[in-house]
This record gives sequence, C-alpha cells and structure tokens, in this order.
Amino acid sequence: MKLRHEVMLFAVGGAIGFVVDAGIVQMLVSFAHFNPYYGRVISFLIAATVTWWWNRSQTFAARQSGRSLAAEWLHWMALMSGGAAINYAAYVACLIAFPSWHKWPVLAVGVGSFFAAFVNFVSARTLLFRRAKTSS
Repeated sequence: MKLRHEVMLFAVGGAIGFVVDAGIVQMLVSFAHFNPYYGRVISFLIAATVTWWWNRSQTFAARQSGRSLAAEWLHWMALMSGGAAINYAAYVACLIAFPSWHKWPVLAVGVGSFFAAFVNFVSARTLLFRRAKTSS
C-alpha cells in the first residue's frame, strides 16, 4: 500500500483515538471527578487499544506483524509508549501552563496527540507492521 494512503488511514485512526481518549478523560474529569492526570492514563490505554485495532485492520491491512493477536497488542502498546511519553509530557505541560484546562483536559489531549502522531506512525510502520502480507 502506498505510504500516502497509509498516512491518511493512520490519521483517521488517530482521529478516532483522539475522540476516544479525549471523550473518556473528559467524562472521567467532569462526571467521576477524576484527577486529570490519572484519568488520562485510563483514557490513553483504551484509546491505544482502539487505534491498534483500527491500524491492524485498516491502515496496515496489507502488512503483518507475524505475531499472535495478544503479542501484537502488547508490542503495539510497548511501541506506542514512546509516543505516549511525548503525548503525556505535552499534556502535562499544557495543564501546568494553562490551569483552567484542568476542567477541559480535552484541549491538552489534542496538543499531546499532535506531537506524538509522527513518532507513533513511524514506529508502527517500521517496527511492528513492517512486512507485506503474503498470500497463503
């Protein structure tokens, strides 16, 4: 599959992940009165699982990891930890710089997601879904 097409599908998956991530953290903060720092950990884990499913079935459908589903998911989560560190650092920086965003963490999620997207795409494409699928 062409790189440009994969980038576009990865962006769609990222948008889906953003909605899941931001929606969950916002609900946890607004309705369950979670601390926005802890709530973000929960929302990220769920969103990363959703983006794994999207990317394995859509973005990298013509590629394979050569792993079982469970191993692939664990590898995905490990790889996304690099992007997650960048994402969370930007998120925390925004919450520190803009204290009013504690009530609207969705804004900080957007900033963090933007900065992590490139790292996540490159690591997913080059380290997990690096081989073309073969016909069997």
